[in-house]
Amino acid sequence: MITIIPAIDIIDGKCVRLTKGDYDTKKVYNEDPVSVAKEFESYGIKRLHVVDLDGARSKHIVNDAVLRRITSETNLTVDFGGGIKTDDDVARAFDAGAHMITIGSIAVTDPERSLKWLEKYGPNSIVLGADVRNGKVSINGWKEDSTEDLIPFLDKYLKAGIKNVLCTDISKDGMLQGPAIDLYKEVMKAYPTCQLIASGGVSGIEDIIALNKAGIPAVVFGKAIYEGRIDMREIMKRL
Repeated sequence: MITIIPAIDIIDGKCVRLTKGDYDTKKVYNEDPVSVAKEFESYGIKRLHVVDLDGARSKHIVNDAVLRRITSETNLTVDFGGGIKTDDDVARAFDAGAHMITIGSIAVTDPERSLKWLEKYGPNSIVLGADVRNGKVSINGWKEDSTEDLIPFLDKYLKAGIKNVLCTDISKDGMLQGPAIDLYKEVMKAYPTCQLIASGGVSGIEDIIALNKAGIPAVVFGKAIYEGRIDMREIMKRL
């Protein structure tokens, strides 16, 4: 059964969503991300994806205080990403209670450092972020595309021991037009044991059911919740 992972994206300490990673499209949904996390937990959710969008833009962690409140005031398993570039960023994230960190840009620009973190903290503590646009892995808060093609990029890290991969089709993100199921099927066909987390485009419960039928292990989504397209109580009953 697919694992349901709501997302909380943070700017200025507030729960927001963007469209295609464009900061100019920012929409604030709640002034207090902790209350949102508690609400998710009340529905029976066990895991939460938290993104420090200020951190992604600033290239260092910014909202670790919000992370600390979420992890101290809930029992959710939290994976945290956005702005993780240095050993200090990693230490701050884990010190603030993150159970896992998501590494994206740094995995492209500094694989040696990323692999050292994988060795130090173990595969259960590191999520590889693979944000894709036109087949290329995107970096720096989706502001630019690298020269890395998705499958070879994943291959390098999966062979090194990575288990969890968060894959976002940027063209789908925040569009509420359905997820990139064919892309996720391609990844699962190449790496059947990969703990793939699909992200981007979920518009309603039927999209999540389709991902489940396709054998995708987990899904992250947020905007469909905040826009009232998904009732968390209903989806927890059905899945």
